[in-house]
Amino acid sequence: MAFDIEMIQQVYANFANRIEAARKVTGRPLTLTEKILFAHLTEGLATKAYERGKDYVDFAPDRVAMQDATAQMALLQFMQSGRTKVAVPSTVHCDHLIEAKVNSKTDLDRAVTESSEVYDFLASVSNKYGIGFWKPGAGIIHQVVLENYAFPGGLMIGTDSHTVNAGGLGMIAIGVGGADACDVMAGLPWELKMPKLIGIKLSGKLNGWAAPKDIILKVAGILTVKGGTGAVVEYLEKGLQILAVRARAPFVIWVLKLALLLLLLGTMPA
Repeated sequence: MAFDIEMIQQVYANFANRIEAARKVTGRPLTLTEKILFAHLTEGLATKAYERGKDYVDFAPDRVAMQDATAQMALLQFMQSGRTKVAVPSTVHCDHLIEAKVNSKTDLDRAVTESSEVYDFLASVSNKYGIGFWKPGAGIIHQVVLENYAFPGGLMIGTDSHTVNAGGLGMIAIGVGGADACDVMAGLPWELKMPKLIGIKLSGKLNGWAAPKDIILKVAGILTVKGGTGAVVEYLEKGLQILAVRARAPFVIWVLKLALLLLLLGTMPA
């Protein structure tokens, strides 16, 4: 499934009204994270101020991405929904069943042979239900999603733990289970507890041997694994602005590795 410009235009067309409604019900300014979440409420315009870390909320993600190992069960479940097409743009990425052992060509050839039945099933189902299919060798899912489908202000879910890599481009991207992906593809709301927010101010710039990974390792050391669970870690201030998208994306990966639930990279306006 190609980059859906009409879907993105629709997201932006609704953004201003939904943000204004959210400001009225909360009675305060919103962070970028909150703006994106409130702009993707299934109900449309916000009618209440959801309490962080307590209230369960129904969201309408813009996109679903699945890796080949977990996509199998998700698609089997989706096939029982009775739909003829997926409700939101969705893609399958064949990368997890390729074992890195000898070299790229040998490893790919072996995976295609050993997992041919799986790939044939995924390709067939994708073709039938309007799902984008990235065949073996087409690329690693989290990088393909970042380069081809991520956009600022969007909300997506994926059946891969590294889905959050798309946060490097200023969207909220969350790794989920196959059942969640199936619900969204079938047009059902996606339920999530309203996440807590942790704001981190970045100032100055990286010098010497320091890398973006060092920043998140320091943050994780302060928060501990438990301290970030159920929260969005939102970076702000001028220190973030000097980092390119490819430098921001590793933040996402390393936060995930340390078991934080969500991550959005962006500014935090007043």
